[in-house]
Amino acid sequence: MSDNQSWNSSGSEEDPETELGLPVELCGVLSKWTNYIHGWQDRWVVLKSNTLSYYKSEDETEYGCRGSICLSKAEITPHDFDECRFDISVNDSVWYLRAQDPDHRQQWVDAIEQHKTESGYGSESSLRRHGSMVSLVSGASGYSATSTSSFKKGHSLHEKLAEMETFRDILCRQVDTLQKYFDACADAVSKDELQRDKVVEDDEDDFPTVRPDGDFVHSSNSTKEKLFPHVTPKGINGIDFKGEAITFKATTAGILATLSHCIELMVKREESWQKRLDKEGPNSLINEEEFFDAVEAALDRQDKMEEQSQSEKVRLHWPTSLPSGDAYSAVGTHRFVQTPYSRSSSMSSIDLVSASDDVHRFSAQVEEMVQNHMTYSLQDVGGDANWQLVVEEGEMKVYRREVEENGIVLDPLKATHAVKGVTGHEVCHYFWNVDVRNDWETTIENFHVVENLADNAIIIYQTHKRVWPASQRDVLYLSAIRKIPAFSENDPETWIVCNFSVEHDSAPLNNRCVRAKINIAMICQTLVSPPEGNKEISRDNILCKITYVANVNPGGWAPASVLRAVAKREYPKFLKRFTSYVQEKTAGKPILFYNQNKTG
Repeated sequence: MSDNQSWNSSGSEEDPETELGLPVELCGVLSKWTNYIHGWQDRWVVLKSNTLSYYKSEDETEYGCRGSICLSKAEITPHDFDECRFDISVNDSVWYLRAQDPDHRQQWVDAIEQHKTESGYGSESSLRRHGSMVSLVSGASGYSATSTSSFKKGHSLHEKLAEMETFRDILCRQVDTLQKYFDACADAVSKDELQRDKVVEDDEDDFPTVRPDGDFVHSSNSTKEKLFPHVTPKGINGIDFKGEAITFKATTAGILATLSHCIELMVKREESWQKRLDKEGPNSLINEEEFFDAVEAALDRQDKMEEQSQSEKVRLHWPTSLPSGDAYSAVGTHRFVQTPYSRSSSMSSIDLVSASDDVHRFSAQVEEMVQNHMTYSLQDVGGDANWQLVVEEGEMKVYRREVEENGIVLDPLKATHAVKGVTGHEVCHYFWNVDVRNDWETTIENFHVVENLADNAIIIYQTHKRVWPASQRDVLYLSAIRKIPAFSENDPETWIVCNFSVEHDSAPLNNRCVRAKINIAMICQTLVSPPEGNKEISRDNILCKITYVANVNPGGWAPASVLRAVAKREYPKFLKRFTSYVQEKTAGKPILFYNQNKTG
């Protein structure tokens, strides 16, 4: 292979690369792995200007390279067992090369590493520029029989954008090369004019010369050479304009092919979104009235199934005791009764709140959410013109503030309610406890705890039952429970459950459901009226004041009138169902207050 390998350096004092200390160009024959059919094949490989390119043979270099890679981001890996082989990889493109012997391999590896180190274009975070004469995908030029894998359809838009940046760098490098050539030509012409003037002055004193045979001869040829020298600017002899033209065509073709692929990807995404919009959007085949009728019918079926389920539970006399591991203070008997401690999802709210100081990565966000809800959610909105009273049933009032963004209904809802016979601690406990979620929540298809952040904070992923013709929704949210410290002895005991959307690697977005975003708070305050005489406090003496706020972004389109009608129907139903469930679960049980002097 040594006969076919050369160091492309003139060795003259005027060599521009030598003057600038640039890495020396290297070319020669290396064996390249083509495929399983043809195996290793000899190829003419050229290392130049931070770019490694290969041709079928040395004689075919004028037709353009078969492939090339920029070495700025390349990884050069000598083979562990084959002393002649080394691999070069850039992203998903890998070249497997073999030299004739270990010395030649080391020679190529050193030269490639030198070019990689000396690459001077771009920054460390961007793609380096290619050298002139080659392109990333010379197969696009029409002269090449093969191409690299840079046009694989699996590449993302980011990778395609990176390819176009590289193509741009190639063109910029060509422009720089040509500009240097033109500048050198202009400089040479300017110097030539000065030289001509000097030659003309010298010719005025020119005398004939004498040949050895005695004849007189004028130095006309010498004068002609002086007057019309061959203008060759210094340092530009190596420019191959034919090769530059081939590279320019290949690079522009590569840009067009990459743009075409980007457009194809965007069209596919647009078609995917269009299909989802057709299923659930303003262009739906059913009108708004039919949409509402379909939703209402689906909700009625769910209500009927829920009633049948409740009847079945009553018939089978399902136990109504608190989940195992619950601890509570029996204020009515002035004794504290507590079951053994358990670190399960059904542990008591007392245990949970005692660990409320647990720090996790969402602690600051939870604190901010709680503070916002305690500041704004408890404000009276009865006299606010922006809030509309949409439902009023006894002690329960539901308010709505109409908000739309990009055609999506984002109406904040706020409900107030007063429930006798239960404490705020009990209401929040059952609202937060995932072990009893399916006992009162009828809209969930399935759910699971994604991560336990602390004893009082968990991340939950749940999917809701689909209500045709709307798409199915899923929610990923953090749920935290805590007791709000009282500022004075007259302040009511206050508990809050705060649920808000987060992101988690274990529950990414999927095409089956539309991801909804939520920010919900259940704030419960316990009011105790003094018992008559010396009687002990009973459930007749306690009242829970509930404030429930919900900000929900459904994540997809549905008629505004339908969403508002459904919210008006479902929110009051949810509050009545849930509070009735808590009353049923706590009936006949000791009252659950928060106890700071917990004993075991």
